[in-house]
Amino acid sequence: MEYGIAFPSMDLTDPGAIREFAQGAEALGYKQLSALEHTLGVRSSASYSPDVSIHEPMVLFGFLAAVTKTIRFSNSILILPQRQTVLVARQAAEIDVLSGGRITLGIGIGSNADEAAGMGTDFHTRGARVEEQIELMRALWVERELSFHGKWHDIEHGGLMILPLQQPIPVFMGGGHGPKPLERIGRLADGWIALGSAGPDVSSQIAAIRESSLAAGRKENSVAVQGRMSLTNGSPDEWIHRAQGWEDLGAEHLIVNTGRGGLTEVGQHLEIAERFMNEISSAI
Repeated sequence: MEYGIAFPSMDLTDPGAIREFAQGAEALGYKQLSALEHTLGVRSSASYSPDVSIHEPMVLFGFLAAVTKTIRFSNSILILPQRQTVLVARQAAEIDVLSGGRITLGIGIGSNADEAAGMGTDFHTRGARVEEQIELMRALWVERELSFHGKWHDIEHGGLMILPLQQPIPVFMGGGHGPKPLERIGRLADGWIALGSAGPDVSSQIAAIRESSLAAGRKENSVAVQGRMSLTNGSPDEWIHRAQGWEDLGAEHLIVNTGRGGLTEVGQHLEIAERFMNEISSAI
């Protein structure tokens, strides 16, 4: 299992601190750095109101591509239906080229109707729209020129002016509450970003995703599993137990999170991140 780390968006906002965190995580052996996204803070969201500071992830990754060498960047998640599809495809391709092929585009459909309305998008069609968005992005990443005519997109002899090194860029999908989202993930995604903790609920979700994947004619285990866990609660023994739970579920990736635990300095975040790596290397 490969270990990544979440960028503590709400704790670190200074450019110097951001650079130090990413370089420190890379030096500790973390393979992936994930970042969350909410473009519009809305008062109806308890966690992501206008008072919260969150860096825009695609710009953030462009900045970090220049100051890191090996760590991979991943969205966890980008709310794709709230964004213009061709622009997202272009941004991801640009980051991929500038970083040397180090981006995984993690997407979701969003859960806040007020944010969607503020972004000028239809909250109620987001599930169907994201399927067309994925299809178009993958085509744009591998074809120099194409014509595409869908329900929400109409392109005649167009193409990105920069193609990514990865063709196509991996697309992971978050969410999975309910049969339809799980079916969509199994049919379309390269990976699943699990929202819960390792346990029976996640195990049944993985089974549903794998069933959908096979029903769509894909190879077995076509959808990678990315778990997550917090390091700001529990003892090292509990960390190991939780990580082992993801290992037992067959997760290929595990993202650990040092945020939202009252840590305000880069050194504090990196200290707990280093402790986890030391503990896990001798246990699993």
